[in-house]
Amino acid sequence: MLIPARRLASSATIPAVYPHIFPAPRSLGLRRQHGRGAPARRTSATPVVRCSGSLPVANPATVSGTDSSHEWSGDTIRRRFLDFYAARGHKILPSSSLVPDDPTVFLTIAGMLQFKPIFLGKEPRRVPCATTSQKCIRTNDIENVGRTSRHQTFFEMLGNFSFGDYFKKDAIKWAWELTTKEYGLPPERLWISVFEDDDEAFSIWLSEVGVPKERIKRMGEDDNFWTSGATGPCGPCSEMYYDFHPERGSLNADLNDDSRFIEFYNLVFMQYNKNDDGSLEPLKQKNIDTGMGLERMARILQNVPNNYETDLIFPIIEKAASMALVSYSTADDAMSTNLKIIGDHMRAVVYLISDGVIPSNIGRGYVVRRLIRRVVRTGRLIGMRGDGHENSDDTFLPSLAETVISLSSEIDPDVKSRRKSILGELQREELRFVQTLGRGEKLLDELLDEALVSAADNGDKPCLSGKNVFLLYDTYGFPVEITSEIASERGVSVDMKGFDVEMENQRKQSQAAHNVIKLSVGNENEIVKSIPDTEFLGYESLFATAVVKGLLINGNPVENVSEGSDVEILLDRTPFYAESGGQIGDNGFLYAYEEEGGEQNAVIEIKDVQKSLGNIFVHKATIKQGSVEVGKKIDAAVDGKLRQGAKVHHTATHLLQSALKSVIGSETSQAGSLVAFDRLRFDFSFHRPLSEEELLEIESLVNQWISNATHLETNVMALQDAKNAGATAMFGEKYGEQVRVVEVPGVSMELCGGTHVNNTAEIRGFRIISEQGIASGIRRIEAVAGDAFVEYVCSRDNYMRHLCSSLKVKAEDVNSRVETVLEELRTTRNEVSSLRSKIAVLKAATLASKAAIIEPQNVRILVENMGDVDADGLKSAAEHLVGALQDPAAVILGSCPGEGKVSLVAAFSPGVVKMGIQAGKFVGGIAKLCGGGGGGKPNFAQAGGRKPENLPDALEKARAEIVSSISSKSS
Repeated sequence: MLIPARRLASSATIPAVYPHIFPAPRSLGLRRQHGRGAPARRTSATPVVRCSGSLPVANPATVSGTDSSHEWSGDTIRRRFLDFYAARGHKILPSSSLVPDDPTVFLTIAGMLQFKPIFLGKEPRRVPCATTSQKCIRTNDIENVGRTSRHQTFFEMLGNFSFGDYFKKDAIKWAWELTTKEYGLPPERLWISVFEDDDEAFSIWLSEVGVPKERIKRMGEDDNFWTSGATGPCGPCSEMYYDFHPERGSLNADLNDDSRFIEFYNLVFMQYNKNDDGSLEPLKQKNIDTGMGLERMARILQNVPNNYETDLIFPIIEKAASMALVSYSTADDAMSTNLKIIGDHMRAVVYLISDGVIPSNIGRGYVVRRLIRRVVRTGRLIGMRGDGHENSDDTFLPSLAETVISLSSEIDPDVKSRRKSILGELQREELRFVQTLGRGEKLLDELLDEALVSAADNGDKPCLSGKNVFLLYDTYGFPVEITSEIASERGVSVDMKGFDVEMENQRKQSQAAHNVIKLSVGNENEIVKSIPDTEFLGYESLFATAVVKGLLINGNPVENVSEGSDVEILLDRTPFYAESGGQIGDNGFLYAYEEEGGEQNAVIEIKDVQKSLGNIFVHKATIKQGSVEVGKKIDAAVDGKLRQGAKVHHTATHLLQSALKSVIGSETSQAGSLVAFDRLRFDFSFHRPLSEEELLEIESLVNQWISNATHLETNVMALQDAKNAGATAMFGEKYGEQVRVVEVPGVSMELCGGTHVNNTAEIRGFRIISEQGIASGIRRIEAVAGDAFVEYVCSRDNYMRHLCSSLKVKAEDVNSRVETVLEELRTTRNEVSSLRSKIAVLKAATLASKAAIIEPQNVRILVENMGDVDADGLKSAAEHLVGALQDPAAVILGSCPGEGKVSLVAAFSPGVVKMGIQAGKFVGGIAKLCGGGGGGKPNFAQAGGRKPENLPDALEKARAEIVSSISSKSS
């Protein structure tokens, strides 16, 4: 389900997706007033009783606030939903990953996302109708988590979908039957909204379902008409609401009243296509897209005041409360809010890490890092330290994650198998962030010092800017509450309005970047209608005869293209591999002839091949000779040498992944790959650099498997059968119900659509070129195989020959000879540095007589330019002079040790420091004149710069400022 585009634009307070999960809160009260029909607040004494055996039908008493013999568990609610629709012909499909196979969407934010290509007509439907429980993530309203009853970052969306099968009447009747019969919600507590012009839906609810007219509300386009954007599939919505306070009656009832109603089920009737001019035309295939919030239905059926106190989240909250030595049932609003934040965010980070998203400073990794840091700072704010079981490193995230994992079986069975990796990642990230918090404390002290100094200079009241408060919050994870408390102790106020502005800017950027699913129907859809999927022949042959089915220039269809033009060519069949699964597209040529058996009249160079518009291959080409037109027969020829390079590197990638798991542990997982003609790149999750020994062992394993000359086996089978057999999915690959399994017997079994060698011996050899970190927790290996391996080894052998010749040693003696040369170089450099320091000290001794005396404290000051003395020499000279001049003394020296370089040193004796003049702060300000900066301790500091021409002026300023500072202290 998606929020209407118009609704998204109407108010910044309305979440960007899933209005039925996160409606705009009209009231931000933390807790409803208790009363008739209102759920009581949960205590630890009111556990959720899980059902066993036959599933009971909910007693209306369960949801009306009276006692009941049982409560519904979240797992039961999920299973009943899926079984209900399975019994009505729906195929139960698994939840897709939180990392979507869709470049327009940052994270999986909608239950319909995996079906988007079907709704657009870009892929054929595999089943007429389906039902799912989809894991979803949304973070654009993160500040509302814990403060309202329903905002969450991680949630489950129960959905039923029809792809041109049933439509409005069945969707409505089944939704009512599920809600009232299966879940047992009292019909008199249910309200309905429909689009104001949707008389059909209104009539079905009124006449066929029997909902009283006064409980069916017609609402406008902003609320009840779903669109994917300016153009594309769209249609009216109908939503179901639960009434917590039926005693208020139906007169003037407002479904947007958050204190009374909760929207829990949204039905979208995707029946129109919106054209560029805004007009609507009926879709040939009408679709149903629905969403029921699992946490919301659990809240209703379990009779609790908010989503957090359901059995889906509450065990995590209880665990956090016990670790903080507090009771949730007696906690004040601030404490309960913090516990809800922890409970919600822990679910999100565990499932994201399980799906391969590793904390980092970019992309999805930043989402995980931000959520983790919010949990850590919130936990520490309420007193959480360690797990209470003699945890030596003081971390508490792994213990909380254990609770999340224990609840994961019915949501995602793979989470438990990834337990070790999840816990390790959380522990490392928490320890890393605790260190960052320490740096934040230091920065806060510096910012408060600056605020106090600035206020004293300007006669203002000291205030910490909103930008700096946000910097501490966002970059260092410093809680605003702690910032305010520490600032208050120092007599500094906090600019909360400025902080709110910075927070809102970030919120808008997050909404714009992460929470829009784009659907469009335009030229691409017209092309899909006329062109079938491309038949790929490249597994068996590098040559084929094909027919040109379409030509595109800048995305627009044309009938013919002449020499010199760049064009995208669509064929009915092709031997060219289209980029996917990390493997780049083939290169080669197309040839056209005047007539069958006639002379060649066109040569077309293929430079890349991409998949687009479902399974249509787009050949990116340049017409080198002649012309080509739609309907023309052509001969297609793949560059065999390049294809072989791709094959050996792709198979080597499979071997590399198996070797990595064997050497560093099975918990590592693929995070990206590139299979090129001349190299491979493999990204994987791991928390540290690999040692030289580990890299050698990995290399050795791969080369051993290559030398075994093992024949590869390729089979097509059902996806579930492949998973049951232990096949591993390759990163970036999309899978249907039937999958291609590539196996190196005894070594590797992968789901992969790429091209591979027939026998591992074809790879010839494998060599790792580099191993490095590319993001926090993500490592990258680059390697070569096949011809590229031979070329690499030969070139390195040539380098070694030249090195041996230059050093006049044998190859086996190169290392020892290089170490000897380096040691000689280090010794020489140390001697030179020592001599320079001695020369600088001797030169400085002649300057001591130039020291000026400032009365009445008899402070000796010396400010001088030392010419080209290097930084070490400048340091030695300053230390010698401040000792020779005796206390109190201040020495400031500058030099230009090289082109475009400035060095500055300030050395203050104890007597000067006691006056409140600090070398670190002093020299930093002077260095700015030279285009640099620096700092240090109160008694000694160094700085640098890039503008030697400004050194004389900088030293004059230093002289004036040190005299002024000392004189002011004297008065």
